[in-house]
Amino acid sequence: MLPLNYTITPKGGIERKMKILKSKKALSPVVASIILIAVTVAVSIAVAAWMGALTFTFMKTEELKITGYTWVSTNQINLTMTNTGPADLVISGAQVDDQTATWLPGVPTTLTKGTSTSVLITKPGGTNFAAGTKYNLAVLTAAGNKFPYSATKP
Repeated sequence: MLPLNYTITPKGGIERKMKILKSKKALSPVVASIILIAVTVAVSIAVAAWMGALTFTFMKTEELKITGYTWVSTNQINLTMTNTGPADLVISGAQVDDQTATWLPGVPTTLTKGTSTSVLITKPGGTNFAAGTKYNLAVLTAAGNKFPYSATKP
């Protein structure tokens, strides 16, 4: 129980004061606030790093940039492309105007990240590309992605 002190006030009354013992081991409010902010920042950095790792694990998307084309003959076009994604991808096919086309090398080809290659596409149906016509070409990957490109035959 805390000791009570009685004091006499100038107006002749008696006032009771309770003496509160202060602990010298307690933290000041400023130090407690700084520690609280530091812990909050540390936890938020840990959560952000964890979420970033999850994002990169689940979002290994394929990115293929078709950088150019060359008309090889009346029924063939050569597409040049670069893998700009974070991982390797496998080229598994090609299309001309949404129709499956013959392509060379003709077998699934792995394109490592940051590298380029060319794919020779032959127009399906044994017909020729017509001059002045815009064609919708696409490169297909083993993951099921379709990378479209448009080219006009001169």
